Amino acid sequence: MKMGGAIIVMVVVVVVTAMNMTMDVVAAAEVNHVVGGDHGWDPTSDILYWSSDRIFRVGDQIWFTYSAAQGLIAELKSREEYESCNMSNPIMMYTEGLHTVPLDKEGMRYFVSTDSQNCKNGLKLHVEVQPKDSGSRALPVAQTVVAHGPAAPSSSARYGYNVILSLLLCVIVVVAY
Repeated sequence: MKMGGAIIVMVVVVVVTAMNMTMDVVAAAEVNHVVGGDHGWDPTSDILYWSSDRIFRVGDQIWFTYSAAQGLIAELKSREEYESCNMSNPIMMYTEGLHTVPLDKEGMRYFVSTDSQNCKNGLKLHVEVQPKDSGSRALPVAQTVVAHGPAAPSSSARYGYNVILSLLLCVIVVVAY
């Protein structure tokens, strides 16, 4: 009977640990969107098509990769400025050739090429940032996701710690019986 109780305790500990790990992964389900996919921010990219099936959420990031020779990227305040390619009063200028833009709040964001001809030919992006999803979220099939080094310990490190802690607890329970 004592061994049966120890097995039940071990199963409960393993299930709780697995649920904890799943919640960590779901909470960290932020997406890095590489604008334009393989072509990046380029006049040959169909940015409108690329963005059409994407969902942008608070916590996601958009990555711009571009050649400064084809124009820089300006972030604009309004849809009117975006549609007319009016870059006279940008919110921000991106000039580095590779830039990550965090989507930290809900609302519309407007990005255009500073080369007016490229902008008029469609090298521009508007993003509607949705609220953070409360449940798990499926990634669109065509989504390009870029991985980068973690700034803080990853969930896999926490998972390893949880497994070791669970095993230690199981050993203590078995020894106690």
